[in-house]
Amino acid sequence: MISAQHISEQIKRALGEDVGDGDITARLIDERLSASATIITRETGVLCGVDFATETLRQVDPACELTWEASDGDHINADFVLCRISGPARALLTAERTALNFLQLLSGTATTASQYAARVAHTNVKLLDTRKTIPGLRLAQKYAVFCGGCHNHRIGLFDAFLIKENHIAAAGGVREAVASARALAPFKPVEVEVENATELDLALEAGADRIMLDNFSLEALRSAVTHASGKAQLEASGNVTDDTLVAIAETGVDLISIGALTKHIRALDLSMRLE
Repeated sequence: MISAQHISEQIKRALGEDVGDGDITARLIDERLSASATIITRETGVLCGVDFATETLRQVDPACELTWEASDGDHINADFVLCRISGPARALLTAERTALNFLQLLSGTATTASQYAARVAHTNVKLLDTRKTIPGLRLAQKYAVFCGGCHNHRIGLFDAFLIKENHIAAAGGVREAVASARALAPFKPVEVEVENATELDLALEAGADRIMLDNFSLEALRSAVTHASGKAQLEASGNVTDDTLVAIAETGVDLISIGALTKHIRALDLSMRLE
């Protein structure tokens, strides 16, 4: 979950870049005029971003009232009324784009995640997002991934170790890198990226919690699963496409990380209609 404070700060920044020193077009409307509106979806998907849209209307004018007909994580069908809004007409018009921007992006992310998750539901694999997120919207997009039925990798560079080739070289080896990580932050997960079976053995011997199998072939993935025998979580990464996803999941790896969950997102088609 995302804190209310974080959402509030995100909305404040978004409104700042859109509204600036005032919505001059909204000023054409009588400030005493009240109005009602609905937010509808034009296509099927998974809803996400309710709190973001609600906070947008609240910050523009606390007099706005919203009644949601669906919640984050709900599957929604085309032409479904997601929300009913009432309040000052000016406020509804000013808040419209910012509210929809968050709803469309996050619902698009959640929808993509749900589609990926459905394809591997017959396996035990967990699909993970990555750090390939829109700058400033990492927590929001990772929340959307969760709403869509997938899982989160580390949030950033601070909450888990991911030891790659250059880290290993600079630290003096896999064993040394893992030992240093344990000493630096004993309670944080340690993951090591490997590119072949020899490096896999080194990571297992070093006691890594998770091992990222980078661009392994399907045969190599199956062999790694057998060889590791549960000593560490195995994460497949690289070359994960629509064509390879299911086959990779069926090798028995524990996790698959997919940058496309947050990187290649098409916003869900939503609209607000003023009544």
